[in-house]
Amino acid sequence: MSGWTAILPLKLSANRKSRLAPVLSLGERRDLGDRMALHVMTQLRAVAAIDTILILSPRAVSDWPVQHVLDQGRGLNAELDAVAASITGPVLVIHGDLPLVSADDVSALIKAAQAGGSAIAPDRHGLGTNALALTARPPGFGYAFGPDSFALHRQRLGSALAVFRRDGFACDIDTQDDLEHAVAQNFRP
Repeated sequence: MSGWTAILPLKLSANRKSRLAPVLSLGERRDLGDRMALHVMTQLRAVAAIDTILILSPRAVSDWPVQHVLDQGRGLNAELDAVAASITGPVLVIHGDLPLVSADDVSALIKAAQAGGSAIAPDRHGLGTNALALTARPPGFGYAFGPDSFALHRQRLGSALAVFRRDGFACDIDTQDDLEHAVAQNFRP
C-alpha cells in the first residue's frame, strides 16, 4: 500500500474558535488554534506511514512545514471530496483542534483502517468525527463532517468502518466545556 496522505482542514479566519469568545480573547483564540494545529502537524510528521500532509485552508501559512491546498469556499465536505478525489492512495482527514493527539494515536488509527478498510475516531460526546482514515474511497462516498458526522460516516461506510476511541482523538476544543476537559487532562492553553 502506498503512503498515506493526511488532510488537515483549517479555518484560519480572524474570528476562529468563536464559541470560546466568552473565555478567550480574539488573540488568545488565534494563538490556541495555531498551537493546536502545529501540534497535530508535528504528530503527523512523526508517523512513518504518512508521506504527505496537506493543509486545506483559505490561505497558506508560509512558515508551516506542509503543503497547502486552497479552500475555495464550497463548504468543508465538498472541499474534502474534491481534494480526496485527486489522491490515489489512502487518506486520513484529521482536525487541527486535537491538543492531546499523539503520533501513536495516529499510527494506531491507520493500522485499524488498514485492517478493515476504514477507521473513525469520534469526539468524546460520540457525535462528531475528529479523524477518518480510508484505505480507498468507496464508490459514491462523500464526506459528512458537521452535525452528527459520526453517525453519518458510520451509515455511509457500514461494517467496514472500525470505531477507534482514544483520548487523544476524543478531546477536541470547540467550547468552554471542551477547554476545561482538556485542561483537566493536563493540556496547558
